[in-house]
Amino acid sequence: MFTRFSRSWALIKASGAVLRQDKELLLFPFFSAIATVLVLGSFILPLALTGAFEQMNPDESQAPFMVFAFVFYLIQYFIIFFFNSALVGAAMIRLDGGDPTVRDGLRIASSRIVQIIGYAAIAATVGMILRLIEERLGIIGRWIAGLLGVAFTIATFLTVPILVSRDIGPIEAVKESATLLKKTWGENIIGNAGMGVVFFLFYIGAIVIGLVFIFGAAQTGSAPLIVLVCAIVALAVIGLALVQAALQGVYSAALYRYATDGNVGESFSSALLGEAFRRKG
Repeated sequence: MFTRFSRSWALIKASGAVLRQDKELLLFPFFSAIATVLVLGSFILPLALTGAFEQMNPDESQAPFMVFAFVFYLIQYFIIFFFNSALVGAAMIRLDGGDPTVRDGLRIASSRIVQIIGYAAIAATVGMILRLIEERLGIIGRWIAGLLGVAFTIATFLTVPILVSRDIGPIEAVKESATLLKKTWGENIIGNAGMGVVFFLFYIGAIVIGLVFIFGAAQTGSAPLIVLVCAIVALAVIGLALVQAALQGVYSAALYRYATDGNVGESFSSALLGEAFRRKG
């Protein structure tokens, strides 16, 4: 366990070395989060204000509810994949020795917009299927949907880097991602899971420290101070989430380059990435 944690920490530091060179990469997950919130509000607020939620009961009017859910999933996935493609595209420029800008990332993502829409449609369809499994099979369905969701995430882990790097369609990209992962590393995604564990510990630490400061501010009885401390804690957690998203984008770009070229530049070593995914015996 300690060895895996150490390796995961080394992977985070290597991704962080790239991120330190191009701090503007943090803007892509920030733009994605803002756009996602705006879309969520544009869907939820009108329905709440007009009382349409009561008229869109999934048990009484399945078709309208399914159409609404699919469109929502499609738009949300498109936003996420678009800005992730911009992030990965910019990271690949850095891995090639270039100096990417935000405009470079957005240009790359815009040039793949049709493929990104197709990939979003695939993800939205899978999301709808998993939702139906959860609703129809109860607790067992939630377990099945959870396992299938994890499997889909693993299989499509390299889809965005493939779409950014190659002129192929989303279906072909998903197939190549699954094939590439199985051929190169097998099924044990140690590095990415380890990165999640490390950041989970960061989140816990930030929340615990934040609660201590909030408790201290509460002892003063100053409402403005309490609000200020709460705002700082919230910003710290949001900042961690942005860093994690940016690091994962850089990491996926590096893994794809390692899988296809065996060389990902100075920030990552082939030996380190080779340990991130173990081959099946």
